[in-house]
Amino acid sequence: MDSCKEASTPIATSCYLDADEHGISVDQTKFRGLIGSLLYLTASRPDITFAVCMCARFQANPKESHFNAAKRILKYLKGTTNVGLWYPNEATLNLKGYSDSDFAGCKLDRKSTSGTCHLLGASLISWNSKKQACVALSTAEAEYIAAGSCCAQICWLKQQLSDFGLKVTKVPLFCDNTSAINLTKNPVHHSRTKHIEIRHHFIREQVSNGICEIKFIESEKQLADFFTKPLAKDRFNYLRTELGILDYSNVA
Repeated sequence: MDSCKEASTPIATSCYLDADEHGISVDQTKFRGLIGSLLYLTASRPDITFAVCMCARFQANPKESHFNAAKRILKYLKGTTNVGLWYPNEATLNLKGYSDSDFAGCKLDRKSTSGTCHLLGASLISWNSKKQACVALSTAEAEYIAAGSCCAQICWLKQQLSDFGLKVTKVPLFCDNTSAINLTKNPVHHSRTKHIEIRHHFIREQVSNGICEIKFIESEKQLADFFTKPLAKDRFNYLRTELGILDYSNVA
């Protein structure tokens, strides 16, 4: 890959991987080694998190299409060696979270992908891209589950900050689905929500206790979109900058 062409994004917008049962098999050990190295890199490069997690789902029986998708990540990394997380030293210490989901994004089992991220001031301190454990029957349910995951992380971060003497209350959690927001405020189990597992209603208690506050945000400004689906170059670069993942050669 030393002489490969550079890629503008880690995953193509048209790339939705499946099992590819009739595809050409590749060396499982080599593929797993590549994925393991990329997963290690996601600790400092959030911009490849979604693409790496997508490829990691096919380690049991990797095909050539999966290997090509992983190699595209390397092409992207080759052209962005100067890119990394930027932590300004004059930022305010205000915690906020973003949650989003890609409804039924997995072609194998139609499960949705949750994407969450948390910023302390302008600094990205936590991020996650994970396939949900159950099949959501609606976009609202998928967004609701993602918001619950984001809220759980907020509770942990809140406790960590309190250990440093920083008290935070009513942490804003930004969601771009009004139905999911209403579910967090409505304790009634009606016909459209009674099938949702009890553990996902954890967020309602946190909202009522004032731990976090669910707020609506336009989809164009939803930063967690970065961790749920393949994005076009312009959209990808915009969200990458908003999350504080910058090219240090361009930082004054």
